[in-house]
Amino acid sequence: MPNQSELSQAQGAPSPSGEVAYGGRVTSTEPRPTPQHSRVAADRDAIAAIVRTFFAAFTSGPDSAARLDALREVFLPRAVIVRTCGGEPAVYDVDGFIAPRQALLSGGTLVDFREWELSGRTEVFGDIAQHFCSYAKAWVQDGQPFTGQGMKTLQFVRMPAGWRISAAAWDDERPGLVLDPS
Repeated sequence: MPNQSELSQAQGAPSPSGEVAYGGRVTSTEPRPTPQHSRVAADRDAIAAIVRTFFAAFTSGPDSAARLDALREVFLPRAVIVRTCGGEPAVYDVDGFIAPRQALLSGGTLVDFREWELSGRTEVFGDIAQHFCSYAKAWVQDGQPFTGQGMKTLQFVRMPAGWRISAAAWDDERPGLVLDPS
């Protein structure tokens, strides 16, 4: 008759060493998925969708107004947005952030403008999260092509309706400040 330890191992329970035994022969040191791991994965997916919406908003051309309006759905109404970029930081509320970008993206001065994420990481703890990423942008102004890149940070909170951006900030490359190429 198996003892309690052997019975637990046969049922896939962790042994005192932390290994999980299945049928007493095959062992795995991989942690079992837990509800917390599943929830964090779902949270990361939801946040990734918001990050895609955020970057998609900064694209000129048809529907640029609708893409910018979509930002109102992913930001908290009283979110804070800060542009640093080497000068005195400019602090915006949501509407104060969207309005000048809408004018730029639909005014015809900038054409083929777009921003996209290069790489990033998301950290989630309970009902708060942050996404820190590098990004690039390209556009044509007065027939001249331009490019740039920098870093953005987005702070999130879980609300009853889902994750929302509570704050965003960014800084762009400039002389003396460049992205790490690695």
